[in-house]
Amino acid sequence: MMCDSQDLRAGLPLWLSLLLAGTTGSAWADESAQGFIDGATLGVLSRNFYLNSDYRTPSPSGKSYKAEWAQGFISSFESGFTQGTVGFGLDAHGFLGIKLDGGKGHSGTGLLPVDSDGESASNYSSGGGAIKLKSSKTTLAFGEMLVETPVFDTADKRLQPEYATGFLFDSREIDGMNLQAGHFTAFKNQDSASSKGDFFGYGANTEAGGISFVGADLFTDSPVGGALYASELTDTWHQYYGNLHFKQSSVFLDANVYHTQDTGRALAGAIDNTAFSLSGQYSVAGHGFTLAYQKIDGDTPFDFVGGDSIYLANSIKYADFNGAHEQSWQARYDFDLAVLGVPGLKFMTRYVRGSQIDGTHAPQGGAYNPFNDTTGTYEPQQGDGGKHWERDIDLHYVVQSGAAKGLSVQLSHVSHRANAAQAGDDIDRVYVVIQYPLAFGPF
Repeated sequence: MMCDSQDLRAGLPLWLSLLLAGTTGSAWADESAQGFIDGATLGVLSRNFYLNSDYRTPSPSGKSYKAEWAQGFISSFESGFTQGTVGFGLDAHGFLGIKLDGGKGHSGTGLLPVDSDGESASNYSSGGGAIKLKSSKTTLAFGEMLVETPVFDTADKRLQPEYATGFLFDSREIDGMNLQAGHFTAFKNQDSASSKGDFFGYGANTEAGGISFVGADLFTDSPVGGALYASELTDTWHQYYGNLHFKQSSVFLDANVYHTQDTGRALAGAIDNTAFSLSGQYSVAGHGFTLAYQKIDGDTPFDFVGGDSIYLANSIKYADFNGAHEQSWQARYDFDLAVLGVPGLKFMTRYVRGSQIDGTHAPQGGAYNPFNDTTGTYEPQQGDGGKHWERDIDLHYVVQSGAAKGLSVQLSHVSHRANAAQAGDDIDRVYVVIQYPLAFGPF
């Protein structure tokens, strides 16, 4: 879906008026509305997180070892909508994170905020919310929220989820199609209590303003589906995304493509980058076998803001395999142990290898090849001939019944190795995540 920056900006102030104008003269109300309280839900997720990073080569911070253990509580309230032609609702969330272990010398895993002395906080908390309006199958929300689209996606990979503040428009009026548009200008990182922060990519960031997007998920009720999205990062880039997938019985095929072009003041430098991935999975008797290929065509890395704003097949646990000119292959195996009489227990392992990275042709003076005043030279983020690999092993169990139903335990091990030209870390990482959800409502 192609649209220029003026279209994106001009459309945003009209959302509310269009929503109201389309319903003011209607003689019918939204019969699906259950009421503000009757349709409300309240949930609290207890998340216990241990993260251990063992650097086999010196990390950028000079630490060879980072480890933190923390307990988090994520509460969420979602109201229903008031009765009437246009229903009103409210969503709210709160968070509390508590350090259980992790000294000054081992801080910086992303679980907890770190002060200027390198000490992780003993606790931190945050809260936020959004008001929402609904007519028929169309919703408009304003405030702080989670966002999930291929061109802007807040992540939930640590103790606290990421959040963004702005507008989100969602419409499902057309069967088999989900239309979305958004404009966000303030951001809360996973290890911060502030709602006025910024998201940072490999070179781009949201400091100059924010991000706007519009798009659609297509044929959502069909075995063959797809998506088209476009976004603008203020004075940085226009980014376009397309997806085509097929799912039926034991076969899943998925193709993703992004094209990124600099715009405005080009704050990250000149960008002309195309990234794509192809993957296929075959499942039989609890076993899943996946092969994937990914290619970056351009002198700069494929970049993004928002921790999960990359829907490419080889963006995995640690690395994104998104270096300039990089191509990568993945082999993955999944096993659902329910076939052996252990429902809720799943195993996954995968291996990805990337090569042919060459960051030396990134435009000089841009974010991916900046000038170093100390050395008097341009220093690209990556060299020529970069290569790396990652291996992930994951075991995940969810209690299926009884008093502890919904309790989950996830054990993960990640290994990543790279040469100097790739400029990544040689690291072994262990995750232990225990979660227990409590849900209340509808009331």
